[in-house]
Amino acid sequence: MIWAAVDPASMSDDCIFCSIVAGEIPSRTVYEDDDVLAFLDANPLAPGHTLVIPKAHHEHVQDMPNDLAADVFAAMQRLVEPIESAVDADGSTVAFNNGEVAGQEVPHTHGHVVPRFDDDGGRPIHSVFGERPDLDDAELDDIAETIADGAE
Repeated sequence: MIWAAVDPASMSDDCIFCSIVAGEIPSRTVYEDDDVLAFLDANPLAPGHTLVIPKAHHEHVQDMPNDLAADVFAAMQRLVEPIESAVDADGSTVAFNNGEVAGQEVPHTHGHVVPRFDDDGGRPIHSVFGERPDLDDAELDDIAETIADGAE
């Protein structure tokens, strides 16, 4: 484990993922570098379900510095093929639940790589949502403009 690289001030005392990073709680680690840790989910949705986290405590995706976010995603990208191969999966769902209302159960940013199988009965991410909103062109234009302004 590469614990020494993590500044203890960047961790939360009451976060289970920070406890895993600190080595206080064991994990089935599948990848680690100075800034990122990946381990098998203790309550997996499928064999090989892996969580990828920044070692520093950041509650939401948007709280991470850009370089750390890039490192987390790069680790996820690197792990997809080995995870799928390890369990002979037909594909995978790669996702972040961002905020409690979105299903984030641990308030420490974490991405999921969930192996998928032709016969798993799972549904695509689109199935999470009910009816789609009926937005006209003006509403779509307003939303797009507001997002673009906020991203500048």
